[in-house]
Amino acid sequence: MEKTITKTKTTLKGKVVSDKMDKTVVVAVTRFVEHKKYKKRIKISKKYKAHDETNSKKVGDTVEIEETKPISKDKHFKVVA
Repeated sequence: MEKTITKTKTTLKGKVVSDKMDKTVVVAVTRFVEHKKYKKRIKISKKYKAHDETNSKKVGDTVEIEETKPISKDKHFKVVA
């Protein structure tokens, strides 16, 4: 009896902050985290490099990125929408 385990791919939404590289965009993903002691919500953003095959995304566009196999040293996401 064989079991197949499928891992769901992580999808994130963010804003394009750079499109200067060929077939690559830098996407800033923002999330809110609550401070442990003071209980205030803090905005935290992280930048991800994502593969954009058609070079169609420009700075300021809101995009959705999906986890994929490593494309290069830093790129582990691709642009979905």
